[in-house]
Amino acid sequence: MPKTKTNKAAKKRCHVTATGKVLASRAGKSHLLSSMTRKRKRNLRGTKVLGSKTQAATIKKMLAPGR
Repeated sequence: MPKTKTNKAAKKRCHVTATGKVLASRAGKSHLLSSMTRKRKRNLRGTKVLGSKTQAATIKKMLAPGR
């Protein structure tokens, strides 16, 4: 059976911490920012832990190096 490839799109957007949590950058900061409040833009900064366990498991499979 061939090795599974790392999903490059997922690799650019997410990373797994040492404890196994998946961190991802927040969407919605590219344009139309003038209509957003300062608080909303501030909360979109940085990376956040993915809440859903099923979502995190899917991302981990995509990031798994070829075995």
